[in-house]
Amino acid sequence: MMMEGICIVVSPLIALMKDQVANLKSRDIEALCITSEYNHKEVDALFDRCVYGKIKFLYLSPERLLTDIAKTRIAMMKVNLIAVDEAHCISEWGYDFRPPYLKIAEIRSLHPKVPVIALTASATPLVVKDIQDKLKFKKPNVHTKSFARENLAYFINWDEDKLGKTEQIAKKLKGCGIIYTRSRKGTERVTRELRKRGLSIDFYHAGLDAETRNKKQEDWMSGRTSIITATNAFGMGIDKSNVRFVLHYDLPDTLENYYQECGRAGRDGKKAFAVAILTKKDLVKLQEKIEQSFPEKPEIKRVYAAIGSHLQLAIGSGKEESFPIDFEKLAEHYNLNERVIVQSIKFLEREGYISLDETRDLHSTVKINCSNEELYQFKLNNKNLERLIDALLRSHTRLFDEDVRISEWTLAKRLKWPKTRVESGLDHLSQAELIQYKKATNLPRITYLEERLDAKNVRISEEHYTLRKHVISEKAEAMLHYAESTSKCRSRMLVEYFGEEKSKNCGICDFCVALKS
Repeated sequence: MMMEGICIVVSPLIALMKDQVANLKSRDIEALCITSEYNHKEVDALFDRCVYGKIKFLYLSPERLLTDIAKTRIAMMKVNLIAVDEAHCISEWGYDFRPPYLKIAEIRSLHPKVPVIALTASATPLVVKDIQDKLKFKKPNVHTKSFARENLAYFINWDEDKLGKTEQIAKKLKGCGIIYTRSRKGTERVTRELRKRGLSIDFYHAGLDAETRNKKQEDWMSGRTSIITATNAFGMGIDKSNVRFVLHYDLPDTLENYYQECGRAGRDGKKAFAVAILTKKDLVKLQEKIEQSFPEKPEIKRVYAAIGSHLQLAIGSGKEESFPIDFEKLAEHYNLNERVIVQSIKFLEREGYISLDETRDLHSTVKINCSNEELYQFKLNNKNLERLIDALLRSHTRLFDEDVRISEWTLAKRLKWPKTRVESGLDHLSQAELIQYKKATNLPRITYLEERLDAKNVRISEEHYTLRKHVISEKAEAMLHYAESTSKCRSRMLVEYFGEEKSKNCGICDFCVALKS
């Protein structure tokens, strides 16, 4: 902010980018993100604003960053800083990463004197080294805060009656909490049963429509709902300080995920609890899940072919295009297992063929594509849409300048119309090319990083396949060891996993409490 020019932020999640841009704009700081929801003409216009306008922050995914148009325009910008968020994704040793993360350093040649900062909340020593190597740091330069959370008490509870134990803990701890499950159906089932037992609780997952998700999240953030049951994506980018407990109803895949999810409790510095309620079956499930995570190479190619056919994409086309995709329908039409689809995509990502963005567009957007005069003439000839157009203009500024988040539900309420009528009217205006209307979607998006190939030409590296299996197996073993351990402070186990050599007993975890008694 103090320096002239623009900061380029490389970020993995559309939802995070949009939230941060909205927060910056609320402080009168010019910012924008360029995502897969924009067409080529819009992308061109947005980059122009960064080159010739007064934009201070530009958010891009690694995939977008490496496109030819991005490189050309970034070379024209006065860049003062390059910031890489969720930098652990860079590490080829650590995560189910996206291949373009390994190529971020390519843009350093466009502005060789511009500093680079990489940020992450969880990285082991190997990952820290790898981040610096991949970003071509001239020398090691690391600033680390301790991974210890002195106010957070970690507990592992073994109990066959998970619902009963969850109810007991939630009622004892009171206040605001998050319960993590590993499936959408699990969030609904746990919520339904605990609601019967008198808890103020709701569920949240990506299968809900955007309006419903927003309402549930807002109710929880404001305190109207005390507890939210969610899949592990919930909480990313959400900063709610007074979460008193995080309960894991299922075992996370890795200690990285576990640590990040636990860390959403107690951000106000007051005592909070991170409790996992497990049975021996959870350990077996995780081991089985790891085995299922490695489809055979012919199956990976079959998934690649099925995706292209499902999207009706011709061989030789599709490069840098994005498409929403329904895994459930894909699995049904091509007799595939959904888990096999997701795991196959991870290998295809690693080879640089496609990328998957599992964040959903939480908000619909509208941008007016015509002049004020054209809009006025349209209103005169289409009285049935006049009130909708006026409501849009009264409710939102900058509609003529950029994509603006809208709520069909709010518009419907103001107009006293059914929501379907609002959506129909917006569709009509979009078809007339007066506005660009993008509906919120619950579907993930596939982006083709290269043109679609015949499946027989898809190559899956044996080295990458073996490496990933080794890495995931090691991480699962670390998670299992942590869950089963009864001989060490849990906080010490976590901070040592992340490379802190000097650690001490926390005094408040299950091991430390037992030690005192």
